[in-house]
Amino acid sequence: MSSSTATPLDNPPVLKLLNVESAYGPIKAIRGVSLQVRKGEIATVLGSNGAGKTTILKTISGILDPRKGSVAFKGLDITAKDPAFIVQQGLLHVPEGREVFPLLSVRDNLLMGAYTRRDRDGVARDMEMVYAYFPILKERSHQDAGLLSGGQQQMLAISRALMANPDLILLDEPSLGLSPKLTKEIFEIVVRINRERGTTILLVEQNANMALNASDYGYVLENGRIVMEDTCARLREKEDIKEFYLGLKETGVRGERRWKKKKTWR
Repeated sequence: MSSSTATPLDNPPVLKLLNVESAYGPIKAIRGVSLQVRKGEIATVLGSNGAGKTTILKTISGILDPRKGSVAFKGLDITAKDPAFIVQQGLLHVPEGREVFPLLSVRDNLLMGAYTRRDRDGVARDMEMVYAYFPILKERSHQDAGLLSGGQQQMLAISRALMANPDLILLDEPSLGLSPKLTKEIFEIVVRINRERGTTILLVEQNANMALNASDYGYVLENGRIVMEDTCARLREKEDIKEFYLGLKETGVRGERRWKKKKTWR
């Protein structure tokens, strides 16, 4: 499922973080994070629970102000800017846990995604487009969003972001709480959105296998720091990634003592 047209490295970044540090009170969540996402690609940040993945997205979208460093989007400094201003620039955040409006219908949730737009015809076209990606939402368009299943709510959250016609979508743990079958389905559609619409996507995910197969470029985050970055094709071949993130262990004499092995990036 990996992108067949890998983005050339000379493609200018649409998003650039430089030495970003963010904290919750006295606890530093991310330290010295520098990364970039190029136009038209899917980039991913891999890491275990608590590594700081969500903090990166919150810092980009203006929910959390960084202590240090800078965030630039399409060449504009958006560091610590108001989240509403950042949305207006074309950057949408699909948060962890979906967060749909439970008492609004599916259709009204989608229209909430388009509230900054003035082009009615474009909004109507995009509504049909998201229904084509997720036909179940069309079937349930008049149903309260709170009555949808977890997978359907995730589809709605992604669709609501698409209704803003964004240049970049931040996608936080889309596989959380979903079955492997649904996760695969959602990832396939995320890749289609990227290919067919050219929407740039920054994805943070614990499901390393899915993320590496869907993305072009990847970063590995541990304890708030980026410890490795490369194309996803190369990351998939690295022994540390295979063992610690994909669960593929070598067999042999050292088998029972694998837990003592140090990662090579330490």
